[in-house]
Amino acid sequence: MEGHHETLGHVPRNDGIPLNLDWVSAVQVNTSAVERRGATIPKRRSVKKQWQAAWLLKAITLMDLTTLSGDDTEERVKRLCRKAMKPLRPDLVEALDVGSLNITTGAICVYHDMVPTAVRALEGTNIPVAAVSTGFPAGLSPLRLRIEEIKESVAAGAQEIDIVISRRHVFNQDWVALYDEMCAFREACGDAHVKAILATGELSTLRNVARASLICMMAGADFIKTSTGKEKVNATLPVSLTMVRQIRAYQEQTGYMVGYKPAGGISTAKSSLSYLALMKEELGDRWLQPDLFRFGASSLLTDIERQLEHHVTGRYSARHRHAMG
Repeated sequence: MEGHHETLGHVPRNDGIPLNLDWVSAVQVNTSAVERRGATIPKRRSVKKQWQAAWLLKAITLMDLTTLSGDDTEERVKRLCRKAMKPLRPDLVEALDVGSLNITTGAICVYHDMVPTAVRALEGTNIPVAAVSTGFPAGLSPLRLRIEEIKESVAAGAQEIDIVISRRHVFNQDWVALYDEMCAFREACGDAHVKAILATGELSTLRNVARASLICMMAGADFIKTSTGKEKVNATLPVSLTMVRQIRAYQEQTGYMVGYKPAGGISTAKSSLSYLALMKEELGDRWLQPDLFRFGASSLLTDIERQLEHHVTGRYSARHRHAMG
């Protein structure tokens, strides 16, 4: 297993391409076929024992460890940052003999106000701070304010910005408006990478999900992301399959490799393995690195720690033994 943030060759940023409406209108999705394929992934791909432990350690390095609560405090964010730096209890690190891997999570994800706190707490590490932005989660504030919010988060030290698209552009099939909005967000991010949140649970159809994915990539998104985590329906395997196949098509047509982030509702170690299997099968091993794949996660780490302790001891421990800080 590779160490944290080790990449297999640098991935150039997706510069985007001119809007191609012919390509967008040609995108169709066979929903029943996608749902059948999604249902097979957890059944066909089952890893056990030391192989499962290795995959779960990999999953930790791909997490955007997240706190997005209205009652967030600086102390909670500091604790989360400490957890990101040392996500596993020392006794588990020793028992698994993985101390040399220096395992950390992929990033910390917070609201704008908490960016300076997280940046200070993570100083001297390779762990980036991601900020949710653009009127998260609804994305309904005035465009100029959403753009200013991005700029302020970047100025505060955020290296990644998770933006939310205007869902109404998708419902209206106004692809020019969605493209222009995404281009404006990408420009405001500057050198910070931008993850485009589609809020897939609110887009009604998989065809809408596929077309919105493609538009965001054409406009220069570095990642496309399923959900804010605040919708009634968040990440699912059929939605993920739909999005990663657009990533594959976009790479085949343009040469640009775009990242993927499922978020919301992925709370068990078992479910994380299904998403890793999906990425490996559909996009290949290169997409199993933190520069191209992230989980949006808050409670997932706790369950992975419990599974790893079971691997070491043969027993499941109580959740309170795996505190978030």
